[in-house]
Amino acid sequence: MPKFIKKPVVIEAIQWTGKNKMEILNFLADNGVYSNMDGMRILTSAGTMHCTEGDWIIRGVRGEFNPCKPDIFLETYEEVKEDG
Repeated sequence: MPKFIKKPVVIEAIQWTGKNKMEILNFLADNGVYSNMDGMRILTSAGTMHCTEGDWIIRGVRGEFNPCKPDIFLETYEEVKEDG
């Protein structure tokens, strides 16, 4: 059986700290709706997803957004260090 490895892809992401509402809203543009009562809802290609404090919000290679739990994010991604 052939095996495959995922291609390395650079994504943009931001972690919701509960204190960075405006930064999150700017990142999401028109793709998210914030609610103080039950967290944040993000419009994704799979429908509306719930996001809680500490979750990462990922913008994929096609501009799509998806929430990601912190433990999964840390296992999957590492920060790209830019020169300069």
